Amino acid sequence: MTDTVSFGYEDIDANEKTGRVGEVFSNVAAKYDIMNDAMSGGMHRLWKNRFVSRVKPQPDENILDMAGGTGDIAFRMAAKGASVTVSDINQDMLDVGIERAMDRGIDGLVWSRQNAEELTFSSRIFDAYTIAFGIRNVTHIDKALKEAHRVLKYGGRFYCLEFSTVEWPGFKEAYDLYSHKLVPQIGKAIANDEDSYRYLIESIRRFPDMPSFERMIREAGFENTRVEPIMGGLVAIHSGWKV
Repeated sequence: MTDTVSFGYEDIDANEKTGRVGEVFSNVAAKYDIMNDAMSGGMHRLWKNRFVSRVKPQPDENILDMAGGTGDIAFRMAAKGASVTVSDINQDMLDVGIERAMDRGIDGLVWSRQNAEELTFSSRIFDAYTIAFGIRNVTHIDKALKEAHRVLKYGGRFYCLEFSTVEWPGFKEAYDLYSHKLVPQIGKAIANDEDSYRYLIESIRRFPDMPSFERMIREAGFENTRVEPIMGGLVAIHSGWKV
């Protein structure tokens, strides 16, 4: 049987997804942060602030920020004194993050190209694992979650910020119209890339809903799982502990 996975609304051979997602993020890397502001009206900054406030990074902690790309989450956690390893499968995204860190005078971050499904780190070395707007692009989400569990110390915590399923009536229909019709056009106007942003929206629609994703986190071995919807489930913070 051929292992097929979703690539937006398309079902493709699992062996193709990593490369195709890589092409998307290489295409959007240079304009990624500008597009985040344009698509969310700047609200992504508030969501990320809230996310990091839930993680509660401490000065003596070693944290892995997976799919950390351009450094948005890592910069916030480093400002709290945590030692942060920024990992991403896409070198173009990491290069943007490294350049941003240099421009801001942020030192001490470790930058490491990694596949979330096959981390090269030793087991039980991180106090926390964070991933923001990245888990839905992983080919096999269950493998990434198990790897997150493996590299965490006992007592370590997992935090994921991701787009989810809007549950507010009225807002759901308006968001569907905006995301499917306008976001690709914004991508075309700002990043000269309509197709990549169409994929990114479609990938949100194919991502498991909040209860389903929480169940996947538990199945990976995490306990005390929790879901915090934001804006009716437009985005959600999922968390769990390794005990």
